[in-house]
Amino acid sequence: MSYNVEFYKRINGEVPVQELLINLPSKVRAKAILEIELLKKHGLDLREPYTKALRGKKYKGIYELRIRFSSDSARIFYFMLKKDKFILLNGFVKKTSKTPIREIERALRYRDDFERRFGNE
Repeated sequence: MSYNVEFYKRINGEVPVQELLINLPSKVRAKAILEIELLKKHGLDLREPYTKALRGKKYKGIYELRIRFSSDSARIFYFMLKKDKFILLNGFVKKTSKTPIREIERALRYRDDFERRFGNE
């Protein structure tokens, strides 16, 4: 089965994941694009080390795509819309072992905004 992957677009036209990809070093960007393609191909069957569901009731339904190249790490948050579509919300370059709460909260705000504007399409 093939899945659709779309980028979340803020009301002002900014696309957070696209901005992240543009600013990543070229080899890390290539790895991120490869992992997005894996998500398109495998969907929820894609497991660690590529993806992981966030823990906690508050974060239910939010996943992170885990990009690692050499000593560089990045994360892209996403959620599933319907049974065949993923929405990539936001991402960041990981500099510490713990994921910053502000990045997770941003993903929640973006998901809520998407659902408010588009519903479940």
